[in-house]
Amino acid sequence: MGFIPRNDPFICEQCGASVPPAPQTFRNHCPSCLTSKHVDDRIPGDRLAPCHGLMPTVSYEGVDPTKLDLIQQCQTCSLVRRNKIAPDDNLDTLFELHQLPR
Repeated sequence: MGFIPRNDPFICEQCGASVPPAPQTFRNHCPSCLTSKHVDDRIPGDRLAPCHGLMPTVSYEGVDPTKLDLIQQCQTCSLVRRNKIAPDDNLDTLFELHQLPR
């Protein structure tokens, strides 16, 4: 049997928010505080990474706030990953964290 990606609900270990599954893709960060967890190894949704460190958003790339890439870094192993912003992400949090113009 082939790889079956996972898209499970979770409780954010950073802020405690209850995070539902993503409707059209794989949820890879908390929409409230924009923190991810280092659970995926090579393929989004594989949940095979042994690290499991928290990955806060440390920067972003892009100019359109609805199409930004979040840059996240693992606090345990220092891996840096890029994640696309999700439609239900709290943009106020992103603006506050990174002083984006509104």
